[in-house]
Amino acid sequence: MLKKISAVVLGGLMVTALAACGGDNGAGGSQPDDGKITLGFAQVGAESGWRTANTKSIQDSAKEAGIDLQFSDAQQKQENQIKAIRSYITQKVDVIAFSPVVESGWDTVLLEAKDAKIPVILTDRAVDSKDTTLYETFIGSDFVLEGKKAGEWLVGQYQGKPEPVNIVELQGTTGSAPANDRKSGFADVIKADPKFKIVASQTGDFTRAKGKEVMEAFLKANKDIDVLYAHNDDMGLGAIEAIEGAGLKPGVDIRIITVDAVKDGMQALADGKINYIVECSPLLGPQLMDLVKKVVAGESVPERVLTEETTFTQEQAKAALPNRQY
Repeated sequence: MLKKISAVVLGGLMVTALAACGGDNGAGGSQPDDGKITLGFAQVGAESGWRTANTKSIQDSAKEAGIDLQFSDAQQKQENQIKAIRSYITQKVDVIAFSPVVESGWDTVLLEAKDAKIPVILTDRAVDSKDTTLYETFIGSDFVLEGKKAGEWLVGQYQGKPEPVNIVELQGTTGSAPANDRKSGFADVIKADPKFKIVASQTGDFTRAKGKEVMEAFLKANKDIDVLYAHNDDMGLGAIEAIEGAGLKPGVDIRIITVDAVKDGMQALADGKINYIVECSPLLGPQLMDLVKKVVAGESVPERVLTEETTFTQEQAKAALPNRQY
């Protein structure tokens, strides 16, 4: 089964690198008597369709790989994740993996894991720790690049048009890596042309309900909105409800760019309510299990493993939807 998963990882799900590691790659924790690897995984929560698909990918892949998965849902609270990680240290799991709710504040608990000789793998989101020996590797997306792709599409759409373009931005969870990086990548691209102006930017916490609520406030405060840039599909879908509630046509009166490419978002893109989606794949499970096995075996792993992703226009969404896994 490991050969099968490795083949998937090496063949289909192309990997590159992320900012991590160094340190001893040896297996830190003690394996259970049955010889099974035990993985403790602390998930962010279930805040979006993306996260639900990510959780399923990890659970299914652990089962397929014969790895004993100890899973916890932090409900988007850092203190819950820290508690879960400490619990995994006490249990002496073989490997700890987690998707950090926010970037900062992890050094103490990661040092505890290191002292217990339990290797840590970051998934989906990074930490801002200067000590990269506190974790083995980081597997996930390049969020800055995702923001840049969103900005590049927008610039292309308004090329040669001198009129001002008023943009509102729905940010992800404050302090999280995807929110920080998707914001900065987008801003870096559009700043070259002064006609692009972000007139409002606020967190929608990556949720549909908050996306709707914040977009309603944006519409009341700003008479002229040309573009919405949402850091994930769920916030964009909530915003669509607000736009339609205000008697406007999403995708026409206000152009919409989102990130993720989950099924609901892709359907809205196919229907013309979203104009462009930058993909962020949640299907990290097979790659994660491969890395877990390598770390336990004492094999070297890349410092950064980057998921391969694309972008979607309306026609591309229509073509991709029938076989969409999430």
